[in-house]
Amino acid sequence: MQLIAETQRTQSSRRGLIFSLRRLCGLCVSAVNTIARNSQAKSKPRARRLATVLLLIVTLTPNVTLLAQPNPARLTTQNEAFLIDLEQRSFRYFWEQADPQTGLILDRAHTDGTPPGAHEASYHIASSAATGFGLTAVCIAAKNGWLARAEARARVRTTLRFFAERAFETHGWFYHWIDQKTGERRWQSEVSSIDTALLLTGVLTARQCFRDDREIVRLATKIYERVDFAWMLAGHPTLLSHGWRPETGFLKSRWDNYSEHLVLQLLAIGSPTHAITPRAWLAWQRTRITYAGYTYLSGAPPLFIHQYSHAYVDFRNLRENWYPFTDYFANSIAATRAHRQFCIDLAREFPGYNENVWGISASDSAKGYVAWGGPPRDPAIDGTVVPYASAGSLMFTPDISLPALHALHDQFGATIYGHYGFADAFNPTTGWVDKDVIGIDLGITLLSAENLRTGNVWRWFMANRELPRALHLVGLRPYRSQYRLR
Repeated sequence: MQLIAETQRTQSSRRGLIFSLRRLCGLCVSAVNTIARNSQAKSKPRARRLATVLLLIVTLTPNVTLLAQPNPARLTTQNEAFLIDLEQRSFRYFWEQADPQTGLILDRAHTDGTPPGAHEASYHIASSAATGFGLTAVCIAAKNGWLARAEARARVRTTLRFFAERAFETHGWFYHWIDQKTGERRWQSEVSSIDTALLLTGVLTARQCFRDDREIVRLATKIYERVDFAWMLAGHPTLLSHGWRPETGFLKSRWDNYSEHLVLQLLAIGSPTHAITPRAWLAWQRTRITYAGYTYLSGAPPLFIHQYSHAYVDFRNLRENWYPFTDYFANSIAATRAHRQFCIDLAREFPGYNENVWGISASDSAKGYVAWGGPPRDPAIDGTVVPYASAGSLMFTPDISLPALHALHDQFGATIYGHYGFADAFNPTTGWVDKDVIGIDLGITLLSAENLRTGNVWRWFMANRELPRALHLVGLRPYRSQYRLR
């Protein structure tokens, strides 16, 4: 009944939007006809005024059209059931590996559901980014009925209260890794711009999912509006720093190329309190590569750079209003398809790869954690398969991502699929299987699957007025895209 009611509400909203757009089109047609008549009557001043009004109508509509759209995906009963099982297992991680007093979520845990022990390096290590994914996971679970809404609300309040009132912050920014129990800095980590941004995405998602809760809205707003984005420019007019350390100051690395930082920039440009200039969107380098006939913006090797921002920002049917009119959703589609072919081509060297067993992104390996990917070929690649690589692209390419996940599940079974879903990585060529899962990798799996099924994450996040405004400020405009989810 809940799914039926949600479908009816979505259809009703869609009909209302269509009616509004039809009405707007009618007004535009009438205005054009009037302009034509007035021009023929040589009443040029009046015609110019009417043309100006028409231009204003068209210019001011983006904030309406940029709202998250109903998801057009059509899934079979089998695929729906498979994705729900994968989502529920992924959500389980964020519920079980969160501290009930702080809401902080462990960076990683074991595939059997146990947390790292006192003898392990990751003991009590929480991640700000994983906690952001965790806030979103709670929203997803409450919406789908996997968690009582009252329990979800309580967990969100606990987490937001911790970051609003107790966690260390400087100019509103948070450490990358922190102690799960106390919130103290761990591993000498940096105050991280991207990890804070991924936390904020969860904070703002919760603000809309629980928009009827004044306390949640107040805390979420406080956390976001406290962030001094201009401070993180570290003296540069447009390029944000990767972070800051109390011992040495700002990191030298900046977000100067295409990467997962798109959502960080949009949060900064849309900030109602400490915004940076929209020119920052133009400041970073746009490097395009071509592989197997696919041309797309790329940067660092891991596939996740094409996924993280898109899990929250609904880039569908938007493109930049200057040449080459980049469509970031289409860009991630091309990147995923090129990456799959890249893995297929690697099968000559590593026979474990094939058309349905593919995916390389930053992950664990038999030799430790590696930030690999491709194309181009990373020398470290050893045949390891990273399930979240294909799972994180479900929202872009279900036609190739779903068969890949089914193949992994069916061919390797319980060896790689367990309490929290897929292990972080495994090597079908050597037989190595990771004993851990990683929070952010489960997070992108969960969010991408949910966006494919329902579009809920897009809908919640885009309901924050700061985001449509930021998209408009940077020059992303609606258009009729050729890409449709299947």
